[in-house]
Amino acid sequence: MNKIKINLNQKIHFIGIGGIGMSGLAQIMKNMGFKVQGSDLINSKNVERCRKIGIKIFRSHKKENIDHTSIVIKSSAIKNNNPEIKAAIEKNITILKRAEMLAHVVALKTNIVITGSHGKTTTTSLISNILSQAKFDPTIINGGIINSFNGNARLGKGDWAVLEADESDGSFLNFPINYSVVTNIDREHMDFYKNFKNLKNAFLKFLNKTPLIGKSFICIDDYEIEKLSKKIKNKNFYTYGFSKKADFQILNPVYNKDYSIFDLKISIPGENNRTIKQIKLNLIGSHNILNSVGAISLCLHIGIKIKIIKNSLKKFSGIQRRLTKRFTFKGREFFDDYAHHPTEIKSVLKSLKLTSNGRKIISVFQPHRYSRLKFLNKDFSSSFKNSDLVVLCPVYSAGEKIDKKYNPMTFAKSITQYSNTQVVLINGEKDLNNFFKKNLISNEIVICMGAGSISKWLREIRL
Repeated sequence: MNKIKINLNQKIHFIGIGGIGMSGLAQIMKNMGFKVQGSDLINSKNVERCRKIGIKIFRSHKKENIDHTSIVIKSSAIKNNNPEIKAAIEKNITILKRAEMLAHVVALKTNIVITGSHGKTTTTSLISNILSQAKFDPTIINGGIINSFNGNARLGKGDWAVLEADESDGSFLNFPINYSVVTNIDREHMDFYKNFKNLKNAFLKFLNKTPLIGKSFICIDDYEIEKLSKKIKNKNFYTYGFSKKADFQILNPVYNKDYSIFDLKISIPGENNRTIKQIKLNLIGSHNILNSVGAISLCLHIGIKIKIIKNSLKKFSGIQRRLTKRFTFKGREFFDDYAHHPTEIKSVLKSLKLTSNGRKIISVFQPHRYSRLKFLNKDFSSSFKNSDLVVLCPVYSAGEKIDKKYNPMTFAKSITQYSNTQVVLINGEKDLNNFFKKNLISNEIVICMGAGSISKWLREIRL
């Protein structure tokens, strides 16, 4: 972590303040008393949350925006040819990545850092909820909106901080770590890492940063994590999962359409081993049981009573865009989910299938980034086996150049072949609305998935 001087009189400018992580950090720093402003091209809900607490927002990227600024914080989506970045370089203004600044902000806290390819937002939210119920009053920076807090960021008065660490650009290695949870490792963000080996090495570096007075909690069910665990130098970790080899082993899972129930067997050498019965989680799916056990194991280790943990999990009100039910219309249920990677899609559809009671499942999928689709094409094609119909939307490019080699019809045929399901192509939001009006009969479950504009489309559907 580079040494920089930060004082309350300095003006701090966030480029791309509308991102979920950027907006959260900006709000935290504003509440700490810093002079904060930012710029973004889109007027999103995240931008509105910043504006409501008095953060000045520029609806453009211009060099004039950073006048009288001392520090510039850049989103990972911001390129070096951005006019504000260019101006900051010319004026010799300190430029930091979001994770670098966050590391400075929480340097004096006892940090719980959650990372992994999937499930980190849910795990972060669960830990945040438990610590809040236990009166730890933590500072929280999350990658999703926690319904109980109505936000993704919160400045606490306590000594603890709960942080979701994004591995997409390697910046998760900047965080000071006391305790950590690693949920899984998957083939993701190859545009940055170039190959899977580099990604796995980054996670190994992260795990090796855990101090001896801290602890890591890793999901042993994940094949890559199990292999990586043998390379961790200080062996300062506990494992969790369904596996019999796990220190915290999940037993007797029961899946309901609204919640999950399971037992947890704790087998740690030298400790009083036991089985905790009937843990009720207000989320569905085996992947969410895994996320919750990552949270439970850590919270038990730091001394939180199981009664408080159980109560928090039972009352957990969820995270926005994580199997969020948006509305019900004439018996048809409409869900919204952030899933934009094959593993996430499979987990979501498996969860719905387990509790569908034979109802038809319709997946509406908006691919996110041409590069991800190209690299994981076969994995995407086989992700929809638990879906009765797939409605395929145009690719949300997320700033990438249009890939003229991409053919939606070819991709649709590949999904039909490898997922054994029907695929319908649509051209946009209006088409989706018309499709719903003409083709939904009764009792279907509709799940809209993607990290782009699909959530907005669903919210604005008029049936």
